[in-house]
Amino acid sequence: MKITNTIKITKLLAILFISVFTFTACSDNDDDDHDHDSEEELITTVKYTLTNGSDVVTLKFSDPDGDGAIEPIYEVSGDLTANSTYTGIIELLNETESPVEDITEEVKEEADEHEFFYTSNVSGLTITKTDTDVNGNPLGVETSLITTGEGSGTLTIVLKHEPTKPNDGSSSSAGGSTDVEITFDVTIN
Repeated sequence: MKITNTIKITKLLAILFISVFTFTACSDNDDDDHDHDSEEELITTVKYTLTNGSDVVTLKFSDPDGDGAIEPIYEVSGDLTANSTYTGIIELLNETESPVEDITEEVKEEADEHEFFYTSNVSGLTITKTDTDVNGNPLGVETSLITTGEGSGTLTIVLKHEPTKPNDGSSSSAGGSTDVEITFDVTIN
C-alpha cells in the first residue's frame, strides 16, 4: 500500500512539473518591456560588400545549417587598398528558406530596434555608419570605410537587437541582445 501511494505521488509530481515547465516555456511575457511581436530570425549568411570604384572587397560569413554540425565559412575576397574610401553595404540572409529570406529588409523596417557595430584593431581603418533610424540614430546597414595606411588585423561586426539608443558607439555599452557577431581577418595594402 505504501509503495502504491509513493508511485501515485511521484506521478502527480511529474505531471505537475511538466505542466509548470510547459506553461513557463510557452509564455508570451518573455519581453514584457517591448511592444513588438517579431520573432528572432535565423541568419545564415552575412555579406559585407565594400566598393571603391572597380575595387570591390566582400567579407562573407556563411553558416548554411545555423547552429548545426556544419562549420561556418569565413571568406574575404581580397585586400583593401591603402589610402582609399569604400562604400559599405551589409546584407543578412536566411538561406534555409526557399526562396532565400532577406533579413536586411526586416532590420531596415525595424531600424529603431537594431544597430550594427563595427570594430577593428587595424590602425588606419575607420568605419562610419552612414544611415539612420527614424529618430536619427545610427543604423549601420550602410557605411563608409576609410583606410589611411597599410596593416592587417581583424574587423568585427555585431548586430544588436533593441540596443540603447543613442549610445556611445560601442556594442558593449549599447545593451540589447546580440543577433550577429562575426570577426574577419583583413589586410590593407
